[in-house]
Amino acid sequence: MIKIEHLVKNYGSNCAVDDISFEIQKGEIVGLLGPNGAGKSTTMNILTGYLSSTSGTVSVAGLDVLDNPLEAKKHIGYLPEQPPLYLDMTVEEYLIFNYNLKGCKLNRTKHLEEICEVVKIKDVYRRVIKNLSKGYRQRVGIAQALIGSPEVIIFDEPTVGLDPKQIIEVRNLLRNLGRDHTVILSTHILQEVQAVCDRIIIINKGKIVADEKTENITRAVENNRRFNVKICGPQKEVLATLRSKQGIVHAEVLAQRDGDAYSYLIESEVGIDIRKSLFYTLAEKKWPLVGMEAMGMSLEDVFIAIVDQSAPKSRYERRTPKTRGRGEAEKEIAKTLVENAEKTKSGGGYSALFDDDNSESGDK
Repeated sequence: MIKIEHLVKNYGSNCAVDDISFEIQKGEIVGLLGPNGAGKSTTMNILTGYLSSTSGTVSVAGLDVLDNPLEAKKHIGYLPEQPPLYLDMTVEEYLIFNYNLKGCKLNRTKHLEEICEVVKIKDVYRRVIKNLSKGYRQRVGIAQALIGSPEVIIFDEPTVGLDPKQIIEVRNLLRNLGRDHTVILSTHILQEVQAVCDRIIIINKGKIVADEKTENITRAVENNRRFNVKICGPQKEVLATLRSKQGIVHAEVLAQRDGDAYSYLIESEVGIDIRKSLFYTLAEKKWPLVGMEAMGMSLEDVFIAIVDQSAPKSRYERRTPKTRGRGEAEKEIAKTLVENAEKTKSGGGYSALFDDDNSESGDK
């Protein structure tokens, strides 16, 4: 459904998107993560046709976003971080405006009613948008993205300003949309990604540093294995033994205590199963091991680890296009503008620049 190949975007000497490639299939809900300035918004703006790329190709439903921008955009619904609302319109007027703008062929009344029911804005349908709360404005923004039932829906921070109940409703909406649509979700709320997304792509410094199924994202991190162990014995001696044991790279005392047993957090080296060795060491010292629990990494831990591991070099290096450039298309556009600009000499004004059929009006 979405295919991005060797995408590069330079702003002068700065490289915002650095040769990234990925595909997203129909029905996938993909979380696009990254720190501020990582290149997420630039990637989404190129995908929606708002920005042109320096090089590389972006296609939606088999249509190149540069070569067939209008056709490609018909398959996309987009909610930017700041919803594009006209505050002096009522919700009804705004949604009808978007319906007409998109050239939607569905039954208007029925289609808009269904969308309002889904995003829970029926009770404010005839209210002026500027009088709505931030949460309702956000939902109106979501509604406009759904008009036309696009195959690809892109949400940039869709739950900003929503209360906990509304956040749950939006998460359920995203899951339901994933049954028939391709959904891209960009957010800083990692729990939201973990709760909703099938797959996670992490971008840092313009590069993809992780691309995994949500349940397998910890595999992207070459990190230590962590255990919560409960040991009966003198705390200081136990801690010293754990810290000096080969294969353990970190050990600390946790707050929990159960009788004469203390809880410790330990981390083992990558590729080493410390459990049996630790059991025998504690048995020799006659310190009963009364509990051991493997602790999986949270998404926050994974995110921080992956971002920290990313090489900082390539972010500000200008990248040379590796695939077909945009030169031919840009030359064609420039040629058209020059030809049209020549018409203004005869008095055509701006209508001639934009190739208006009424170019003779300047002579009157």
